[in-house]
Amino acid sequence: MLSEVFASPFFGISISIVAYAIGVFLNKKTKSAFFNPLLISYVIIISILTLFKIPLSSYNEGGDIINMFLSPATAVLAITIYRQKALIKDNLLPIIIGTLVGSTSSLLIVYFSCKLLHLDEVIISSLLPKSITTPLALSVSTASGGIGAITVLAVIVTGVSGNILAPLLIKLFHFNSEIFQGIAIGTSSHAVGTSKAIELGEKQGALSSVALTFSGIITVVLALIFF
Repeated sequence: MLSEVFASPFFGISISIVAYAIGVFLNKKTKSAFFNPLLISYVIIISILTLFKIPLSSYNEGGDIINMFLSPATAVLAITIYRQKALIKDNLLPIIIGTLVGSTSSLLIVYFSCKLLHLDEVIISSLLPKSITTPLALSVSTASGGIGAITVLAVIVTGVSGNILAPLLIKLFHFNSEIFQGIAIGTSSHAVGTSKAIELGEKQGALSSVALTFSGIITVVLALIFF
């Protein structure tokens, strides 16, 4: 009986929605960045799957349906970009320079850190595209001989870390420029970080959306040519 319930697409969908709702509730109650809804939902879902020994394939029956909405959800960012098109046009050069420097720095830091730790080339290829969206990251990883599962994990950790730490780092280092905030978040932590940028303000959200796009293109080109 339970196996039939777990195999139903409604199980994956329901557990995802409930887990995220709990995360949002805890985040609002505690007002702590570390009670991030995404992080809480990951912990809840993984704990349930592990505790009840539910195969990942059963969860994915519904989880994959939710994944279908990722692309449309990302496309909605275009609305924010359109509303702030004048701001983006006026700051196009800083956006290009910022994403170029940020993307290059990310690749170099990952590459030399892995070399310092004597990690295999396969692991390096898997970790290099950690700061861009999952579809692009997987394309870069597989093209260079990386392991897709490691790449996905690295992308998730990077995005959630950016989502949690961005507000704290902005306050800590007094980064008051909305332009700087948006470019930095989008370049370093892709769409998951951009969701936090949108919470900070529409300007930050628009600039972060553009930055994650530019960062994705730059990372793909640099990773495949030089690494």
